Order: sequence, then C-alpha cells, then structure tokens
Amino acid sequence: MKNISSVLLLSVGMMACGGKENQVTKPVDVLPMVQENGIKVVFPTSTSMQFFATETLGSSSLNDEITAPAKVSATVVSSQEGASQNIILFENSDLASNYTSLLQHLENIRQRATIIQQKKTIIARKKVEVSRFEDLQKNGAGTGKDVANAQVDLLSAETELAMVQNDLANEKTAIIEHETKLKTGGFNPEALRKASAGKAFIICDIPENQISKIKEGRNCTLQFTAFPNEKFTGKIEEVADVIDESTRMVKLRISLNNSEQKLKAGMFATVLFGVSEGSHINIDKNAVVTVQGKTYVFVKNVNNTFERREVNIGNQIGDRIVVFSGLQNGEAVAVKGVMQLKGLSFGY
Repeated sequence: MKNISSVLLLSVGMMACGGKENQVTKPVDVLPMVQENGIKVVFPTSTSMQFFATETLGSSSLNDEITAPAKVSATVVSSQEGASQNIILFENSDLASNYTSLLQHLENIRQRATIIQQKKTIIARKKVEVSRFEDLQKNGAGTGKDVANAQVDLLSAETELAMVQNDLANEKTAIIEHETKLKTGGFNPEALRKASAGKAFIICDIPENQISKIKEGRNCTLQFTAFPNEKFTGKIEEVADVIDESTRMVKLRISLNNSEQKLKAGMFATVLFGVSEGSHINIDKNAVVTVQGKTYVFVKNVNNTFERREVNIGNQIGDRIVVFSGLQNGEAVAVKGVMQLKGLSFGY
C-alpha cells in the first residue's frame, strides 16, 4: 500500500512542478481511502486514478476450440463371401469378441423365436385333439386311454415350449452383457450392425465438464498421425452413457467416410471441436483476483471510487473469462492496476 501511495504522490508532485522553480506548492493529499471494510477504494482526484485502466462490459459470443487425442477403433468392410452382415474390424480384440458373440446370440434369438411360434402352433393343435378325444369319450366313441395319450402329447409340447422360452431368456441376458461391454467401449451395438461398408469409427475421451459443449450430429475436424498434411471431416455420432470413475472422462464416437480404406484400426488422431459458450458478459483475465476461494473484480463507480465485487465466473476462452453473475452490461471494470487495488482492498 505504501508503494502505491508513493507512486500516486510522486505523480501528482511531478505535475505540480510544472510551474516556476521557486514557486511553493501546497501539498495535496492523494492517499486513497479504504471504506466499508475494503469494499470501496476512494481516490481524492480523478488524476490519481489514471494509473488504473478499465474496460466497459458487454455481452458477446465466445468461441473456442477443444482438442482431444483419438484412435481409429473400428473400420467397416464388406464381406467377400456375400454375407448379409458387414465385417467390423476392431482395434480392441475384446470388443471384437463381444461383437461376434452378440451377433451369434441375435441369430440364436431369431431361431428360437421361430421355434417358439412353431411350438405354439403344435400346442394349439394338441389342445384341439384333447378336446376331441374327451368328446368322443363322453359319447362312448372313445376310450380314456386315447384322452390320456392326447394329454401327455399336449404336456410334452408345452414342456418343450417352456424349454425353448427359457433358452430365449438366457440368450437375451447374454446380449445385455455384450451390449454393455460395447457401450463401455464407446460403441452403439445397433449402429455397428447397421454400419455401411467404407465407414470408420473414431473414439476419443473428453473431460466430463466438456460434455455440455459437444453436440451430437455436428461435424468435427480430425488430423491423423499417418497423414499429417491432411484434414478429415467427421460427424459426432454419440456421447457414451458411462463416465470413467477414475479419470472423469467420457468416450465420444465419431464416424468418418473411409471408402478409400486409408484409415486402419489402431491409427492415432487428434480431434478438433469448435464450440460456442453462447452470448455472455465476459471480462479480461487480468481483471480477476481470487482470495480465499472467492473471485472478485473491481468496478469503477462515480466519485473516483472502485468497488470490490464478488462474481461467479465460467470457463476461460483465450484471454476472456465468462461471467455468469455479479456484473452488468455497461459497467467499467479495472483491467490494469488490479493487484494494487487488491492490496488496498484486502490489506495485503
């Protein structure tokens, strides 16, 4: 505080010496006054405030670019044997095994669904036979043995149906397990099954606090280590449903046209996302001071006064910081001499 007061006093003293050498000038008290427990710093003259530069606040849209390391996790190629399902070449062998098992379980479900329908048709026919033999027995045209045999056949068919239905339930349980592992790896099982040949899937990890800025369906730019002089355009397909507990990162899946098959599973890349913070009040990073976990700025008011103001801030984008609350458009905030104001306001 002594240094600031000395500078201000010296400045005014030098301006006062502009007259005659022998002229005796009246001392001017230029020491700032600290009021309201440091909330206000009052300067006696406007000249003594010239050391402190300010900027006038206004709302504007801030744009930023997020980068993230990535890898080609899978590519899609057509089957040379004419199979109805395209081939997915995974970088991760465990995911490849899960996807293959998933397809097999789906085929098993399809087969069992057909068998169940057949069993239900047989059961319906057996029920008719039981009713017919019971009627014949009532009218003296049939025997109890015929009824009993028909009932045994019906029970046997119902038992077989129950066994197939139990197998179907087990297949569905297995599917859930494989789908979960694929989702944890950043893949949507249905998207994989429907993926067309000539497509590549890129997986990257982004911090949890960046999720709200990433919008599914938007384009992004990719640069691959194997092709340093080329830029590729990909589409953000999906943000994964699972966040890693230890790293607080979430997987992001990007699709890319790979019809020329230049990209191979396992290749490294960097993804660039253009994001917007929207229109907010924002301030120069030099305007902000932090004391005991709270964030403050100094607002210039009338009567040569700076007011300490607590603010709620967001992300820093370049040299600008988003302000969510505490400031209004049109207010002037100190951007130079802020540390000196901090010393006067807080006493250190």
